[in-house]
Amino acid sequence: MSAELREQILRLSREFHASRPPAPFEPGVTYIPASGKVVDADDCANLVDASLDMWLTAGRYADRFEADLATRFGRKHAKLTVSGSAANLLAFATLTSWKRGARALKPGDEVITVAAGFPTTVAPIVQYGCIPVFVDVDIETHNVDVDLLEASITPKTKAIMIAHSLGNPFDVVRVAAIAKQHGLFLIEDCCDAFGAKIGGQPIGTFGDAATLSFYPAHHITMGEGGAVLMDSAGLAKICESFRDWGRDCYCKPGCDNTCGNRFGQKLGDLPVGYDHKYTYSHVGYNMKVTDMQAALGVSQLQKLDHFIARRRENFAELETRFRALGLDRYYHLPVPTPGSEPSWFGYLLTIRDGSGIDRNKLTRMLEERKVGTRLLFAGNLTKQPAFKHVDYRIHGTLTHTDKIMNDSFWVGVWPGIDMPRLDYMAVTLDALTRELRTA
Repeated sequence: MSAELREQILRLSREFHASRPPAPFEPGVTYIPASGKVVDADDCANLVDASLDMWLTAGRYADRFEADLATRFGRKHAKLTVSGSAANLLAFATLTSWKRGARALKPGDEVITVAAGFPTTVAPIVQYGCIPVFVDVDIETHNVDVDLLEASITPKTKAIMIAHSLGNPFDVVRVAAIAKQHGLFLIEDCCDAFGAKIGGQPIGTFGDAATLSFYPAHHITMGEGGAVLMDSAGLAKICESFRDWGRDCYCKPGCDNTCGNRFGQKLGDLPVGYDHKYTYSHVGYNMKVTDMQAALGVSQLQKLDHFIARRRENFAELETRFRALGLDRYYHLPVPTPGSEPSWFGYLLTIRDGSGIDRNKLTRMLEERKVGTRLLFAGNLTKQPAFKHVDYRIHGTLTHTDKIMNDSFWVGVWPGIDMPRLDYMAVTLDALTRELRTA
């Protein structure tokens, strides 16, 4: 009876979701967000299915989602967590563990990164007492200048931690080779680039660890959520420890004595036989997910290829429209990194010098006309209030980073944007560009 009742509930949940069709698009009236989620009846059913179990922490869906993610990336381990930012923190924390011996990252070590991006790619470097070393980016791929990255390496450099910007991979093939040559850790922040490839190889498979975000703005969603991926079993165990309170035990919730030696160990200065479930090897966190979140992730992952294809199609449609309208005369349009297959997060435009266009006026006018815009996140992190007293080093100048801070913005390519919306976005940008140039 309970199985039949469950099926009835799931069927009704699908019907309920399908009973709420989206509102029709009205140009100039319906807002076009720069990012958003696409959910369907199967997502709703999975979420309800997990809630019926009343297993409120990580459970069967979390196990499946971690396994599916690892398989999707071709990596051996995936650890779910509460956000992409938390994933970055856990990935970096993992490399600071005393269990890494002499290779562990320590306060004062330098970590190469970029200032043109999201703050929580860099925040863990600061939070663990290491020194961010900022290098400039390329104006058209909006990714790290690898020549500058290589030139910035010193004896103090111990790691590289950089995001693939707006779904466009940085040249991680070359960066990984540089990291290997100099014995540096490499963390790939893939939060905005799930599904991108370079040289035919998925991003997120080049470094010691990679991170993902499942916030509603991203390629797939579980509401709030993220993941850390790696191949090393040792790193995976350390990452799990930091995520799960810092404990040394690896038993899943509701399980005891998986190691078979729960009361027989001598660790630290604790008494012999101190309960292993309450033995802590790291100063950790509680960054675990619920099974309801994971259930949504399991369903969303099955649609990832479709979502990526739609993002690429929307990017190409905007590209065609913008060039046909001659907008490349006034804006640097985004260029894929050579040899890459981007999984676009947004369409970044950078106003060309001398065009006479004011970015603030333009984005305000676009928003007034219901076209959502976003900046390239922090612009230049060194100019942000949070970094006013942070100890960092800049290699060379951040000329292109400052240009992006002052003159770049992006519009959406997410799967919820259809052809009528793309048409409206293009003609609106064209009209406003002409208006501002003649003002």
